[in-house]
Amino acid sequence: MLCAVIISVVISVSIGQVSIPFQQSLRILIQQMAGGQIGNTGETANGMFIDIIWQIRFPRVLLAMVMGAGLALCGTVMQASVQNPLADPYILGISSGAALGATFSIMLGFGAGGILGEFGVASWAFIGALGAAALVLGLSSIGGKTSSVKLVLAGTVINALCNAFSNFIIYFAKNADGIRSLSFWTMGSLASVEWGTLPLVAAVVIIAIVFFLFQFRILNTMLMGEETAITLGVNLNFYRRLYMVISSVVTGILVSTCGIIGFVGLIIPHIVRSVVGSDHKRLIPTSILFGSLFMIWTDVFARTIIPNGELPIGIVTSLLGAPVFMYMLIKKSYGFGGK
Repeated sequence: MLCAVIISVVISVSIGQVSIPFQQSLRILIQQMAGGQIGNTGETANGMFIDIIWQIRFPRVLLAMVMGAGLALCGTVMQASVQNPLADPYILGISSGAALGATFSIMLGFGAGGILGEFGVASWAFIGALGAAALVLGLSSIGGKTSSVKLVLAGTVINALCNAFSNFIIYFAKNADGIRSLSFWTMGSLASVEWGTLPLVAAVVIIAIVFFLFQFRILNTMLMGEETAITLGVNLNFYRRLYMVISSVVTGILVSTCGIIGFVGLIIPHIVRSVVGSDHKRLIPTSILFGSLFMIWTDVFARTIIPNGELPIGIVTSLLGAPVFMYMLIKKSYGFGGK
């Protein structure tokens, strides 16, 4: 799967509105990464291909790969943490919180300038995502230890609350351009990615991946339930809160960067679990790689399906993910926590 991801990266930079031969794409990538120069750079076509691949497509493909890995990882961790097969990275109200932050920025003009405007839409979305996650964690811990049921219920409440506030702002703002921008943002897009976007997002996702790769025993224990964990001497309450905080930070950064991309964190762990089983020692690395593959090719589909245009990637993931999830629900041989 790692080889498939690498090959997919090279192939995907060749595909787009301007078709570039695979061998030439590979040659440009190798020489640009090596710091060298492409031969015959004086040719207009060659120079154009370099700009298209290195400045536009390659950073976009890398971000798609990181997004897929991060969302699949957080989805896998969330499903184990709350012991719920319908859990995804947005279960803590992160998507609705991010949407509220983006709405606040776009519709009220706080992303345009001034002291508050220096944060930008992405920063406001990240603040909203973390704020929503903090409210869920705080609400679920009232009256005793945090349980999976309380987390799900608190996430539902905060999700509805944030959506209500977003709709309230939109209704009274009466900003047609802002509504259009907000709609495009909530559908998810990788169109605006630049090289400067990648370092922070990639660093956070890689740190989270390294951390969770060594947490497979605790995640396996979570699937067994509270009683088994107590018998084994594992403090599930502590680990659940820790995993939720880490997943919230990762998901918040991903959402604030590219908008809301649904179904990836929900469906990828289920597909992988039906193949490799529920042991997180195999499930986590396989989900990460499959999530990267899925997002790379979904992005290719999103930017090539419409001539001279682009479909928001969140629409594509939902269109592909919903039928697969329906099939898995109908398929009686598959159950959560087992093959």
